[in-house]
Amino acid sequence: MTEIPATPSPFTFDPATTALVIIDMQRDFLLPGGFGESLGNDVALLRTVIEPLAGVLACARAAGIMVIHTREGHLPDLSDCPPSKLRRGNPSQRIGDPGCFGRILIRGEYGHDIIDELAPLDGETVIDKPGKGAFYATELATVLRQHSIATLLVAGVTTEVCVHTTVREANDRGYECLVLADCVGSYFPEFQRVGLSMISAQGAIFGWVADSADVIAALGTTAPVTA
Repeated sequence: MTEIPATPSPFTFDPATTALVIIDMQRDFLLPGGFGESLGNDVALLRTVIEPLAGVLACARAAGIMVIHTREGHLPDLSDCPPSKLRRGNPSQRIGDPGCFGRILIRGEYGHDIIDELAPLDGETVIDKPGKGAFYATELATVLRQHSIATLLVAGVTTEVCVHTTVREANDRGYECLVLADCVGSYFPEFQRVGLSMISAQGAIFGWVADSADVIAALGTTAPVTA
């Protein structure tokens, strides 16, 4: 077992039953000119997580920890996108409309895919999800069971939306979650602060929060495991 300092208390996990879940690090959300920026957001705030997350990803791979990537998006005919979601956003540029990187949040388009710095390796699991949470209408629960995963190291964007929803879903399913504070990001600094506080409040009501440096230090002393 591996223990690291975390909020609200030290976090203990077994790398052999742990997965790194990287949520929605997609071009549509993170690149200038993408969907996120079209909504009036400063994508630079999200891009701060790329460097520390790349470090965690490299360390997890070296330690043999299972890596799971998620992508939010929809089928080309939008049959899996509820009208309530489709109506939201900038009226002149909604999901499915042409954007700088292809049709916005449509599977198979350039913008829907993960940024180059964090691109999945062959064999790594990629979960395509139509909702905010990574468990809804996806195969994630089955994949975790098949690999006997008990603990999730959670990173990605955005903290208060897809990260929070996934952590809450995981908590309800009995998984222990550690959110990497410098590897999750929000377009809104206040949402980032409050979102992290909500996760670890009341004795880790949804999970624990820690810095990536502590995870890297711990995994660096861990012999490779079979995921």
